[in-house]
Formats: sequence, C-alpha cells, structure tokens
Amino acid sequence: MNIVLADSNDLIRIGIRSILNAELAVDIVGESQNSEALLEILSSFDVDVVVIDYTSVGFDINVLPKIRTFYPEVKLLAITPEQSAQVLVDALRSGVTSYVKKDCSIPEILDAVKETSKGEKFFCGTILETIQSANLDVDDLDMNSLSCEAVVISKRECEIVTFIAEGNTNAQIAEKLFLSSHTVSTHRKNIMAKLGVKNTAGIVMYAIKTNLTSPNKFLFTAANNA
Repeated sequence: MNIVLADSNDLIRIGIRSILNAELAVDIVGESQNSEALLEILSSFDVDVVVIDYTSVGFDINVLPKIRTFYPEVKLLAITPEQSAQVLVDALRSGVTSYVKKDCSIPEILDAVKETSKGEKFFCGTILETIQSANLDVDDLDMNSLSCEAVVISKRECEIVTFIAEGNTNAQIAEKLFLSSHTVSTHRKNIMAKLGVKNTAGIVMYAIKTNLTSPNKFLFTAANNA
C-alpha cells in the first residue's frame, strides 16, 4: 500500500507515519506540506491513498477535485479537526473517499486507512452524525460526475447488512470478513445512520426489502438463535 501524507503540521505527519509504519504493511512514498508539493509527488509515484488535512496551512479544498480528475485511481482519506456539515459535504463532493477526525482513536484511523485502500467508504461516528444532523446523506450527494457507481451503501456494508440480518454478532462478522470487531461496530453505526434506523430490526427490514436476505431465512436463523 503506497501512501502519501499531506499535512503542513510536522508533528501530525510524524505521528501518522509512526502509527502506520508500526501497524500496517505500508510504504510512505512521500510527504507534502502544501498542495503544489502533493501534486508533484502524485505525478512521480504510484499512490494508493493520500491521507490529507486539506484544511491545514498550504492546502485548500480545491486540491481535492484536481487529484480526483488527474489521478482517479488515488483514494483520499481526509483527517481534519472537526468541521461543519457543509464543509464535510463539499469535501465529499470534491472527491474524498473517507473522513475521520484527528482526535479519533488509533484503531479507527488504522481501519479508515485499510478500508479506504480497498475503495470502501469509511466515516467515524462523529463525522457521520454531523452530516446526518444537517439532514444530509452522504449517498444522496450529487457525485455522478465523479463516479459511475450509484449505490446506497457500499459492497462491504451490504455484506455486513446480510450477516446482521442472518443473526451474526459483531464478533462473528469480524471473523467471517477478516476485520476487527471495532471496524464492524463502526460499519454498523454508519449503516444505521445511512438507513435512518435505530436498531437491528431496522437493518433486517432493509435487508429483506432489498433482497439481501429472505424473510424465511431470517425467521429460520432467528428460531435457531432463540
């Protein structure tokens, strides 16, 4: 996994670099302190993920659509201080794949990097709650010009919805998908927020409605777990 760190704060870059090198099989191919340096790095290396604080000095949000246009294969993971819902939405519309806050836990940041590298969306709970509180839905944003894939929830989330509907616990799902329980828990929270449901029953109803599972299969599983 080739990664570029983009943040004007030396301490932040050192911290993220140390975390990633200690926990993941990554190659940090470059670090940039401003937008111009970042674009130059991207022109010189094959990059999988850019971990970026586009709000830091030397960067601005305009660099995001430039990256998406000229380097569409690169995934963008934004790690910033807390932002307003509108700023978050603007970033998502500009090409950000995933978004977490700088004060998120280390496991959550690691999970965000891993999931983003696979092309999956990943949002920490606080980010998603901020967007939802403004009555916005990350999957209702007008991003057709940026992506030809129009889905309500990601492939990974569909898998998790199916496993939940079939009566699996977070630990069981984590084992089946080779994820941490923490990642599954975060996905579950994101799924509930996206679907506007407050419990597992709501997820089950969605799974049945969208044919991710059948009512008979759910009833059979529920009876076995009773």
